[in-house]
Amino acid sequence: MKTMQPLQLSRMRYDRKLPISSLGIVLLMLMSLASITSSCTEQEKASLLKFLTGLSQDGGLAASWQNGTDCITWEGITCNMDGTVTDVLLASKGLQGYISPTLGSLAGLLRLNLSNNMLSSGLPQELVSSNSIVAIDISFNRLDGELHGVPSSTPVRPLKVLNISSNLFAGQFPSSTWGGMKHLVALNASNNSFTGQLPTHFCTSFPSLVVLDLSYNRFRGSIPPELGSCSMLRVLKVGHNNLSGTLPDELVNATSLEFLSFPRNGLQGILQDTYIAKLTFLVTLDLGENNFSGNIPESIGHLKRLEELYF
Repeated sequence: MKTMQPLQLSRMRYDRKLPISSLGIVLLMLMSLASITSSCTEQEKASLLKFLTGLSQDGGLAASWQNGTDCITWEGITCNMDGTVTDVLLASKGLQGYISPTLGSLAGLLRLNLSNNMLSSGLPQELVSSNSIVAIDISFNRLDGELHGVPSSTPVRPLKVLNISSNLFAGQFPSSTWGGMKHLVALNASNNSFTGQLPTHFCTSFPSLVVLDLSYNRFRGSIPPELGSCSMLRVLKVGHNNLSGTLPDELVNATSLEFLSFPRNGLQGILQDTYIAKLTFLVTLDLGENNFSGNIPESIGHLKRLEELYF
């Protein structure tokens, strides 16, 4: 991606004074631009203020989020040219309290970042099932409870990135109720307390999935062979759980994998010499602190992109 370069003004010489007529035209243009600048709606303002009232510690937001002012000027709020709220970016603000479901009613909201705070309670279903949100980051909080999926009858939602890592979520991970998340690209649920077996639905529910991080949980059982059907998956991290059994042969069908990590589980068996060699894009392979037997397959030496190996 090319970096946008600053606009270089030409070194032309200008008269020190504009003619009165030209100055009048400039003022009229500025006034007309100001007149077409839209304000956020009363409904959007009410939704944001409802979120504010749910905070026991607001990190000083109340000084900026005043009812008689335009929320375009509020701290952490970004709007488009129409005045529609598109971003709520309040990471590392010292916020405490709960996340109000009313944030899900912001019809133009694209990105929500509430990471690195001390928010508690659960993740409102209204956010995950929003008709507009493409990225949610609520990592490093104190959110708890079970994670509820989206009903299979729900129309496809635009959500692409969901980061719920480093919280207190527990219970079984939703297994089959994510039918409306077809556009999900990255899911990070690491460092929680999820239990039960790894879901088998990831590749079918999220056909565009690129990053899947379920490490540092309490998952048990075997690795689902269905993970091999994730044709676009590049990062798979499921280390520091209670998994057992062997690496399924089907896993090598996920040929786009660059980062494969299963350390500190109870995996066992012998890695076939031709097994790992099929994952030609691997950069990092971490199978350390398991119960594998036998030698490191010689074919690993043919992985030209491999930089890190833990076995």
